[in-house]
Amino acid sequence: MNEQASYYFHQGTNNRAYEYLGCHRMDGATARYVFRVWAPNAKRVGLVGDFCGWNTPIDMQRITDRGVFECTVDGELEGRSYKFLIVAADGIARYKGDPYAFSSKGTDDGASIVCTVSKHTWKDAAWLNRRKKTICAKDGAFISAPLNIYEVHASSFMRHEGKNGYYSYRELADVLVPYVKHMGYTHIELLPMAEFPYDGSWGYQVGAFYAPTSRHGTPDDFRYFVDACHRGGIGVLLDWVPAHFPKDAWGLYEFDGQPLYEYQGRDRMESPSWGTRYFDLGREEVQSFLISNALYFLREFHIDGLRVDAVASMLYLDFDRRPGEWVPNEHGGRENIEAIAFIKKLNGTVLGEFPDALMIAEESTAFHGVTHPTSVGGLGFSLKWNMGLANDLYDYVSGDPVYRKFHHSALTFPLMYAFSENYVLPISHDEVVHGKRSFIDKMHGSYEDKFRQARVALMLLMTYPGKKMLFMGTEFAQFREWDYESSLEWFMLEYPMHRAFRDYTAALNRFYLSRRELWELDFRSDGFTWLLPDERDKNLVAFCRNDAKGKRLIVVLSFSGAEEHIDLHLRPCASVDVLFSTDEGYAKENISAPEQTENGCRVHVRVPAFTGIILKEKTKSRTYTLTDNFKE
Repeated sequence: MNEQASYYFHQGTNNRAYEYLGCHRMDGATARYVFRVWAPNAKRVGLVGDFCGWNTPIDMQRITDRGVFECTVDGELEGRSYKFLIVAADGIARYKGDPYAFSSKGTDDGASIVCTVSKHTWKDAAWLNRRKKTICAKDGAFISAPLNIYEVHASSFMRHEGKNGYYSYRELADVLVPYVKHMGYTHIELLPMAEFPYDGSWGYQVGAFYAPTSRHGTPDDFRYFVDACHRGGIGVLLDWVPAHFPKDAWGLYEFDGQPLYEYQGRDRMESPSWGTRYFDLGREEVQSFLISNALYFLREFHIDGLRVDAVASMLYLDFDRRPGEWVPNEHGGRENIEAIAFIKKLNGTVLGEFPDALMIAEESTAFHGVTHPTSVGGLGFSLKWNMGLANDLYDYVSGDPVYRKFHHSALTFPLMYAFSENYVLPISHDEVVHGKRSFIDKMHGSYEDKFRQARVALMLLMTYPGKKMLFMGTEFAQFREWDYESSLEWFMLEYPMHRAFRDYTAALNRFYLSRRELWELDFRSDGFTWLLPDERDKNLVAFCRNDAKGKRLIVVLSFSGAEEHIDLHLRPCASVDVLFSTDEGYAKENISAPEQTENGCRVHVRVPAFTGIILKEKTKSRTYTLTDNFKE
């Protein structure tokens, strides 16, 4: 069995490499552990730890020609710390954490922790069955279900007093699950949770890829967190970082004395801006390492999907490089051919085993076919962040309404490409830090006008085609930029404007969940129809969102600082009802009685400054109310 595992590991097709490499308790009545590590360039490898002496290594034997070393240790080792002592060809000894460790001390020490036994009993069977029924193609529509993601940085959602006042995984479950449920989100997306040495990286510089960060507890505590989310009806997505890793001495960096997990060529080895190393995605053992890691979190922690970080940095040879610093591929192009092949292999393997999981790309370019099937040449992701729409919207709302007519395409251009990929519309952590200002503070104008425009901007994101994502704190309009070292400013809810904004966000989320028109046909052009795309002088757009049965909602969004009047040409109807508005005082009296026309009817609508409204044509005699809407 071990020979087969090693063969497939070196071939790049061992998708359970974590069951072979690392530390494992052997079967039998007597406690015995086997340790294995891949270090092909090492002269000698030893095991050191608090059970054998940090300066008296246990020699490990090379068991494959391509560099896997092994040793066994008798005795109970659960919870004990260890490292590998790698003596390189230059004779220098390096202490390295186990790349396949299931638990790690992280920080500057990087010692791995023996953790081979889980005592957690899963209770999320109902959720997993539900997932199979919703994350699938139905009647020609992919993911014909609502997907509303709350993006969370676990270390700063809430904190205790003190320098390292992290909430535990169990404490986070207690506060996050009811909050997210109440707010109308379907999923939590966690910034990377694999062990990382530096808090300031937010988890994106991973040191121990198989070890949930010990900042919040043990691996079983993390299982408890995911289980609690599932039992509460909330999915869990995890940010995953296969693009790069940091240069901490105890990590993957030049693991056996020279580049191993990273590219060897200087033109590909390192990111100049991030100061990290790029994975050699064409190397078979690295493919086994990364694809096994993705599947590990889905299998062992029941994660519902992965948001793959920095995809563009893998796709392009010239990413973050100036002319002359990169070498074209064999065809003379800038595409990283082996990275593209790896991504296709990753998605095909993961979704082949978990067709109801989500693979989401953070891909910042116009690379074609990111969410297209690999069978037609695509990369095979389930979804892709629409970073262009978010950035265009931020630029638009930060400008004076007087000049917005010159930038009207920010509202309309996203629909030119909306159905070219399966998009998530993100308001992410990346856009509320480093001087970019918080979401509420991006809005132009006075304190009151900022809130009014932010309501319309949120309505746009919740009604445009695509799945939804909001970064924590945005829902109650935190003014201060996100700070990874501090808790969200929950005290802001003591102020009426912020409390009302949170209530509005929750009501908008619940409305979204209740209306098939807003999510059933997100990725099909027949799910969207323009009514008024060209009202640039009024800073206004109007459109319809349609479901598979022909029902539709009418959305009017005004970013004008003045009251506007418009005519809507609709299907034949008896009246038009207001289902939802950014302004609680918006009344049906602002809409005229339908005037019959040759092809339908026309209504005149008064739209106050900075207002969004969602309407529905009424063809039946009974009154349709907002309460009825939530019952549907």
